[in-house]
Amino acid sequence: MSRVKRGILVKKRHKRVLKAAKGYYGARSRLFKSAREAVNKALKYSYRDRKVKKRQFRALWIVRINAACRMNGISYSAFINAFNKKGYSLNRKVLSELANSDPAAFSSIVKKVS
Repeated sequence: MSRVKRGILVKKRHKRVLKAAKGYYGARSRLFKSAREAVNKALKYSYRDRKVKKRQFRALWIVRINAACRMNGISYSAFINAFNKKGYSLNRKVLSELANSDPAAFSSIVKKVS
């Protein structure tokens, strides 16, 4: 590989990294080495947090369902156990939306289950 071609490839790589680091603070947006470290760290965080987001939403749904269950005089675990034994197939996301937006419908589900 000629020196000119290698120089072009290096410049292209540097530009790509610095473009990804745009908006970062101080040297992290200006110097290649710092920018590369910051971008790599950001990519690792974004990969990890795409998984964490799913966990956090499931936890939020469970909290909402639990609060609605308590208002209807049943615990979350007892409700889910009875719900699954009856063979209903609504997931926690839908149950959470029901509990949040239509408490009367959720109350009727609780009554059918228990």
